[in-house]
Amino acid sequence: MAARTMSACLLVLCALPSFAEIVDCVAVSVGDQVITQSQILDDIRVTAFLNNETPDFSSDARRDAADRLIAQLLIRREMESSGYPMPAQAEADAPEKALIARFGGEEAWNAALEKYGITRDQARQALWLQITTVRFIDYRFRPAVQAPRSAVQAEYDKHVAEWRARGEKNIPSFDEARSAMEQVVLEQRANQALDVWLGETRKQLSIIYHRSAFQ
Repeated sequence: MAARTMSACLLVLCALPSFAEIVDCVAVSVGDQVITQSQILDDIRVTAFLNNETPDFSSDARRDAADRLIAQLLIRREMESSGYPMPAQAEADAPEKALIARFGGEEAWNAALEKYGITRDQARQALWLQITTVRFIDYRFRPAVQAPRSAVQAEYDKHVAEWRARGEKNIPSFDEARSAMEQVVLEQRANQALDVWLGETRKQLSIIYHRSAFQ
């Protein structure tokens, strides 16, 4: 009862202009945990920054960001309960250097961070989280999926059509591309297994989207 009362109070205060800058609204309740509006807005900014896109703060975009954060929360819970060994923070060094080079150097990188309203630590944390999530998917779901020849052939055929549409001349044979296509199929099926797991896990929790955060 106390937790519900606190959430309601936060939402009421957020509606008052005099408190808007000092109170962080609860946007989503996930069991006994919460996701706040500021977390959603930060996720939108960081995601847009990493994808070199303009941040979208529309209601639909905020809902999509909330769903990403819910997925991250559930994956983190699974990691903790399974004793999954977290990668070192230094794992973010290489992708950060690659992004800095893509932006044109440290000065341009820092200017972009300022433009998007995020910190370097937030960008690094997002990169580290991407690495952690990909490795966890490989650890948790990939061993259970397979890449049958029919699926690999279908993936190869799709790529051939795309290569031809782009005017590629040196299209590899199926045997030459088979290993790469198998990896694509395995990755797709592992991600599908993750989506199924997330859907089943969500059903086991009380997830409440507070309407005022998405209007």
